[in-house]
Amino acid sequence: MEKRLVGLARYRAPFDSVCEVVELAGGLSRIPKSAKVFIKPNIVFWSRSVPFPKWGVITTSRVVADMVKLLKDQGINDITIGEGSVVFDPKDKETQEDAFRYLGYRSLEKNYGVKCVNVFDRPFEKVDIGDGATLNFNSDIVNSDFVVNLPVLKTHAQTVVSLGIKNIKGTIDTNSRKKCHSVQGNRDLHYHVSRLAARFPKMFTLIDGIYSNERGPGFDGKARKSDLLIGSWDVLSADFVGCRILGYQPDQVPHLKHAAAFYSRPLDMSDIDVRGLDIESVSSFHDHDFPYTEDNSLPLPMAKMGITGISYPKYDTSLCTYCSLLTGAVLTSIASAWRGSPWPDVEVLTGKLMKPTPGKKSILIGKCLFEANKGNPELKDAIFVKSCPPSPAKIIEALNKSGVEVKPDILMNLDKFPAEFMKKYANKPEFDESFFKI
Repeated sequence: MEKRLVGLARYRAPFDSVCEVVELAGGLSRIPKSAKVFIKPNIVFWSRSVPFPKWGVITTSRVVADMVKLLKDQGINDITIGEGSVVFDPKDKETQEDAFRYLGYRSLEKNYGVKCVNVFDRPFEKVDIGDGATLNFNSDIVNSDFVVNLPVLKTHAQTVVSLGIKNIKGTIDTNSRKKCHSVQGNRDLHYHVSRLAARFPKMFTLIDGIYSNERGPGFDGKARKSDLLIGSWDVLSADFVGCRILGYQPDQVPHLKHAAAFYSRPLDMSDIDVRGLDIESVSSFHDHDFPYTEDNSLPLPMAKMGITGISYPKYDTSLCTYCSLLTGAVLTSIASAWRGSPWPDVEVLTGKLMKPTPGKKSILIGKCLFEANKGNPELKDAIFVKSCPPSPAKIIEALNKSGVEVKPDILMNLDKFPAEFMKKYANKPEFDESFFKI
């Protein structure tokens, strides 16, 4: 049986640690000097307005810069860095540019001649990911000779882990991202994610675990200083090792099970040769989902506050990124509005699958729920927030109309909301912002 190499190393020093894990994984000598290389970091979210916790959320600039230098040392000159961050306003192009500047990517352009592209400014191409399923991918990555994939070591509330395969989701267009959250048959989020790397050029994956993230993928998770790097020329093998380090077996992660079946790979990792550190010596369980009440009707912290008269059922895989981006802010607004008196039996529904409960005041957030329920004669009193992505102002209006009187402070200032999460890292020197500077 052919063994796939995976390198596993501690992060100890700039450049040297990246070189170590790359060598453990077989090196970069297979990339010719004439190759077009596309580097895909993870910048899942960015704010232009406030500092926010980047640790375990965004690929460190340290790893990005070290990988660029290593490629340049190999004589490779045609290097493109590309990403398509999630933004509150789909027309917003300034946020991605601000991220590139702050994270030092524009310095890499100046010093090393790399190109940095916002994938939403570039063409997309339809790609068959198997079984006739298609997604629209950024043309730069599709037409590159090699991909260097730089995900973060983190868990994910919907997909259990978000590693190398999941990181490729940042190169597809908005409609394809929504399509991934399909409710059609067995082609759900896990199916689509499992195929994201199916038709790509040769790929080297380096999972950045300098910081890891529990209950990711965003800034509302819990970051840890883990100081780990995982490298492999086989993205599924890298993900298997990353998943084990985060405390999960590959068969506990639906998209990895799908991918193993698609590639005819064993889930027991018997075809993987891990070199460097021992997995068990560095593994640490990272929870992935946010705690809810036993009936999944309300986040547990809100239930512990004594909040009654409202339900906000737990998210499912049909909730797409653009709606999920609002969830934390909506829940925080509701919790802030609690004054001790039960609300009038209100429910707030999201995603594509949730069904209104007869007798309750139902708020249906998003175009998907509107399209699925607009013809229902029993929902005369339902309140729809129809837009895609949902309008924060309309969400406030809907909550107030239902009797849940929230203040506009949070939802109307979404760009400032992430700053609240910086407080838990204050005065902890291991959470060093300099890892995101070049």
